Amino acid sequence: MAKKDPLFLVVVDESEEMHQALRFACGRANAVGGKVGLLYCFSAEGFEYWAGVGEIMRAEAREEAETKMAIHADYARDLTSETPVMYVREGDMREELLTLIDEELQISLLVLGADTKSDTAGPLITFLMAKGASQCRVPITVVPGNLSDEQIDALF
Repeated sequence: MAKKDPLFLVVVDESEEMHQALRFACGRANAVGGKVGLLYCFSAEGFEYWAGVGEIMRAEAREEAETKMAIHADYARDLTSETPVMYVREGDMREELLTLIDEELQISLLVLGADTKSDTAGPLITFLMAKGASQCRVPITVVPGNLSDEQIDALF
């Protein structure tokens, strides 16, 4: 079986530090000939009340997710000259992230941005460092959210 290019997965969210994670993943992909993957999860809560309304709400949430992903995909394409692999999932972020990593064997590294303005690095990093890491089959890179683009670029 031929080895495929490594895929560096970034979780897309509303945090400021996501930018640093994406910049790092793009630099890593360029350095080793890999690709970038983007994961966006949206919650299904509130969609179950009425079947028809729930389906409309689910479709709107998916459309919003794809719109947000497109912005980050354009940025990644500008940095790597390749379109990133995009995943949109419905459900709990922690569960969906670990499931995706188990399903997609090409994913070789999870890249997360750390919140440097609060007492915790962020809820996803806190989960992964507490118990999620034992369920994650790939290494996790945590990029401090206070690094500049120049500092990140200097790493490669």
